[in-house]
Amino acid sequence: MSTPYPFTAIVGQDDLRLGLLLNAVSPAVGGVLVRGEKGTAKSTAVRALAALMPEVPVVPGCRFSCDPASPDPACPDGPHAEAAGVSRPARTVELPVGASEDRLVGALDIERALSEGVKAFEPGLLADAHRGILYVDEVNLLHDHLVDLLLDAAAMGASYVEREGVSVRHAARFLLVGTMNPEEGELRPQLLDRFGLTVEVSASRDTDERVEVVRRRLAYDDDPEGFAARWAEEEGALRERIAAARALLPRVVLGDGVLRQIAATCAAFEVDGMRADIVMARTATALAAWAGREEVTADDVRQAALLALPHRRRRNPFDAPGLDEDKLDQTLDEAGPPENSDGDDQPDPDGGGDDGGGGGGGGGVPPQADGEDRTPPQGSEGDSPSPAPEGAPAPGRPAGGEQQPVASAEPFRTKMLSVPGLGEGAAGRRSRARTEHGRTTGARRPQGALTKLHLAATVQAAAPHQRARGRAGRGLVVRRDDLRQATREGREGNLVLFVVDASGSMAARQRMSAVKGAVLSLLLDAYQRRDKVGLVTFRGKEAEVALPPTSSVDAAAARLESLPTGGRTPLAAGLLKAHDVLRVERLRDPSRRPLLVVVTDGRATGGPEPVALAGRAGRLHRSEGTASVVVDCESGYVRLGLAGELARELGGTAVTLDELRADSIAGLVKDVTAAGRAA
Repeated sequence: MSTPYPFTAIVGQDDLRLGLLLNAVSPAVGGVLVRGEKGTAKSTAVRALAALMPEVPVVPGCRFSCDPASPDPACPDGPHAEAAGVSRPARTVELPVGASEDRLVGALDIERALSEGVKAFEPGLLADAHRGILYVDEVNLLHDHLVDLLLDAAAMGASYVEREGVSVRHAARFLLVGTMNPEEGELRPQLLDRFGLTVEVSASRDTDERVEVVRRRLAYDDDPEGFAARWAEEEGALRERIAAARALLPRVVLGDGVLRQIAATCAAFEVDGMRADIVMARTATALAAWAGREEVTADDVRQAALLALPHRRRRNPFDAPGLDEDKLDQTLDEAGPPENSDGDDQPDPDGGGDDGGGGGGGGGVPPQADGEDRTPPQGSEGDSPSPAPEGAPAPGRPAGGEQQPVASAEPFRTKMLSVPGLGEGAAGRRSRARTEHGRTTGARRPQGALTKLHLAATVQAAAPHQRARGRAGRGLVVRRDDLRQATREGREGNLVLFVVDASGSMAARQRMSAVKGAVLSLLLDAYQRRDKVGLVTFRGKEAEVALPPTSSVDAAAARLESLPTGGRTPLAAGLLKAHDVLRVERLRDPSRRPLLVVVTDGRATGGPEPVALAGRAGRLHRSEGTASVVVDCESGYVRLGLAGELARELGGTAVTLDELRADSIAGLVKDVTAAGRAA
């Protein structure tokens, strides 16, 4: 086993370290979600936390880590006789993004169940993580069916396996820690709310701090054991401080004044449900214990809000996480300071500064034994933007005579667009597909490992051979060749590629605002259906890929908001650019089927025979079977119907902006499917 990077050797990232340490002090806080760009020590910090956690007493031989003081009466390895427990280090169990359902919840030994009639169960990762840490790197890329299982276990504190007539239940209470890069997509709201705290991390812009990061990493890579030994004293001090804070935690007083501040803050920021109030209370209590105090202060409440509320106040996927700190301070003042909350006069037990305060979100580093501050100061001055040079366009105003970008209209719920046929892409919620989950439609011989047994088909395959195999007892004699995999039909996520007309014919402010509102509505729909999205725009003389296909729907929304308009309408260039994007994506991810959404009034100008060229580009998409929809943006009393002509060339269907609304048209999915099959 490799030597982990020491937690105390991590440079900067104060909020990240504090969030993890508060969960070490009080696991009831509920875990932490770490959001940030790649290469910011997210995974390193999480893996280093396990070495600081207190050891866990377990029942000897129990595969489910039962506590000897109160063993689970329903433990599959129980009942447990009274016996002295043994201690083992706390586990950090990693859940890979591509894990199977059986690997997460456990697997039944199907062959033994059929041939011997016994319920042989092999525990999964949820059992391994019980009373430890369950770590999910890139948690936003986790498949929906695994997210559902995590939600069930987190809500009930237990994992239930119901399969082929066999029922197994075991305890599964764990500290959920996830890391993610927001550029790759957001989390489902239900899972987002299950994380107690959230922290944002980014690489430091301070030169000295970056130098120190590189120096320590190189030293660790050259000699992991030696590097860890040099930080052993700091690690020991931090481990002792966590143990002391855990011992102090039950004595911390959470007064009525503090509770009023917590309730007022959650109400002011309009968070859903009551989980935020509970998490804030637990976090504030843990902050007080971490600082060595027996009473929660106003600063603890403020810091708890900054950690527990940002991810809960988002009203839709495009809202940036975070809190208005001025509003937070005003709310805390109006709710009134809690009684006896003069926390500023409380000494830090180890002389380590205001670790529990709300100013910088720090507190993750224990005091150094030799008095030396091994962490360079974080942050730097001079971050204010420099003035624009004379004669340059004002910030946010496009150059070259383009019109100022307009804000999008209010988004609305759209009718579902789907790709015809039966796909085999990544699990999602848009088009029909063969998936690992869904309704059973048949059986086949397994290709690789058996994941979903079709019991009836397996018995039917084994039955004719029982006499030849010398069956004498009750059990069915089953061979590997008899096993049958269940084929299931569910929903897949697609690649939704938007081709948006940003030419002068679309430049009327109200019109472009409505167009942006429609595309934003479709982006919201794509987020909910777990699609990848891409954005191609065309205007002037050319088309450009404003956003390559990505799972980050909010990145597409940001590009859409800043989209300028003006110039001619190179419709053919936009369609050909979209063809290039789809060609590359078919090579990268051949199982993910595309849906082309062209947002235009159908006009084509510029160059020789622009209309004919656009028609040929449309037929190119049609020849490759690309499902398509044209959102007709033409307005006014006189309509030329050019968008409908384009839809016929593409082999798709055309809908107006009004028809796109879910409550305005009933047959849109049918029309798209019929047109796609006709193509």
